[in-house]
Amino acid sequence: MTADLSLRLAAHRFLEGLDTEDVALLAAVARPAEFPAGTYLIREGEEADTIYFVDRGRVAIELHAPGRGPLVVETVGPGQVVGLSWVSPPFRWQFDARAAEAVGAVGVDAPALRLILAERPVLGFDLLQRLSGVLLERLQTTRVRLLDLYGDGGRR
Repeated sequence: MTADLSLRLAAHRFLEGLDTEDVALLAAVARPAEFPAGTYLIREGEEADTIYFVDRGRVAIELHAPGRGPLVVETVGPGQVVGLSWVSPPFRWQFDARAAEAVGAVGVDAPALRLILAERPVLGFDLLQRLSGVLLERLQTTRVRLLDLYGDGGRR
């Protein structure tokens, strides 16, 4: 099973170029994850205990709006990651994530991963740089959506 997870992780775009030994360390604390359409991967406020490396399907990142229900902030798919709140205390999910269609992923145990990264700071730095890129990309996407929503259409 770990060999199969190593292959799936090594093929994942987010981990592209990662050393084989480091991929094996991630695979050792990973499990396959399948989510039927409509199923939540994560729920806001719960413990952020897993990072999901999506390799099939699409996941809607949602924000609950009182009186309006869930609002889709972004949709991610193969080659992307779901669950970034495991990186910093208080280690609680900040959003919901729901399978928009059937999803296949590799889930890596976040507490175990934090221990590995504490012992392997070079790997930790590498993964944090990659996660920072994801955060910046998602922040930029949110910025553009806010401009579309609240912009003045070029009027001043």
